[in-house]
Amino acid sequence: MRTLVLNAGYEPLAVVSYRRALVLVMTGKANILAHEADHPVFGISGLWDRPSVIILSRYVRVPMTSGVPLTRRGVLRRDNHRCAYCGKAANTIDHVQPKSRGGSDSWENLVACCVRCNNQKADHTLRELGWSLSVQPRQPHGTAWLVRGIDRDVPAWNEYLAA
Repeated sequence: MRTLVLNAGYEPLAVVSYRRALVLVMTGKANILAHEADHPVFGISGLWDRPSVIILSRYVRVPMTSGVPLTRRGVLRRDNHRCAYCGKAANTIDHVQPKSRGGSDSWENLVACCVRCNNQKADHTLRELGWSLSVQPRQPHGTAWLVRGIDRDVPAWNEYLAA
């Protein structure tokens, strides 16, 4: 169970465990905006609602970022864990333009790939193999991509993540 943390200005900041969220609420550093009534937390001091969304009591200054950080997990998430070459389930990433031939580590040059296609492609270019990409890789955008810890869609958070 995870909890969405909003800054005092209602900007999404991060996703934390429900335990961390309860500590923030109990210490007065945050308030519960939405909770899961079906899954209460039992403690020595009583019964607590399990928070789904909390808001911080004080505004936290967040440093500006130039974009979505590039990670292996992010590439797989962007491509929906589907191979860019054959469309099967992907569990690794591949450089479209191989690094050995001047390719860079960028959103536009990395795609999700299955092990079979990754081994078959090796350090060849798409033109040499006669392959094509099903989708042109791009840097993802949107609030959900900038919030640390969001790996999957949680419908209850959609109204807080709308950008």
